Amino acid sequence: MTAILRIDASARNSGSISRDLTDRIVAKLSAEADATVTTRDLASGLPQVDSDWIAANFTPADQRNDAQKATLALSDSLVAEVQAADVLVIGLPIYNFGVPSTLKAWIDMIARAGVTFRYTEKGPVGLLEGKRAIVAVASGGTKMGSEMDFATGYIRHVMGFIGITQVDFVAADQLMIDAEATMKSALAQVGALAA
Repeated sequence: MTAILRIDASARNSGSISRDLTDRIVAKLSAEADATVTTRDLASGLPQVDSDWIAANFTPADQRNDAQKATLALSDSLVAEVQAADVLVIGLPIYNFGVPSTLKAWIDMIARAGVTFRYTEKGPVGLLEGKRAIVAVASGGTKMGSEMDFATGYIRHVMGFIGITQVDFVAADQLMIDAEATMKSALAQVGALAA
């Protein structure tokens, strides 16, 4: 059985291209393999990392008090979702050339030293190996991979940082330029994905 974790980051609950693409990707993967799907919708936001969170995170787990455990409870749940997943399907609308703030907050909550990565003499090593990420990109004018795209390279880097090195992209980029051709291309990319 394949465990899919779907992450939606679009502020739009309806009319969202990235949500439409994540729907299609999850449906394709589920049709080709026995799958369970966990959905994490970030539209309503996540708390920002603050000084209490940092203090709790850097306190050894066996020494955390009840308040620190409560501070990290959401982060622990988010990490557990990623750990349990075989495939992450991430909806990535590009906002102002980068990732939505809600997606950045999710990344801040899951990128934890000693939990999802560790430091070694040779640099950081991701601890979530053997997983795959499929990223559904939607943008109005930003071409994926262009010098103004600060989102897709960042997502690829973060995924690799935590150990997920198989990262595939489905691009519906530059929708404001030629929406019809862009969507046709994106749907063909979804169709070509292997489970």
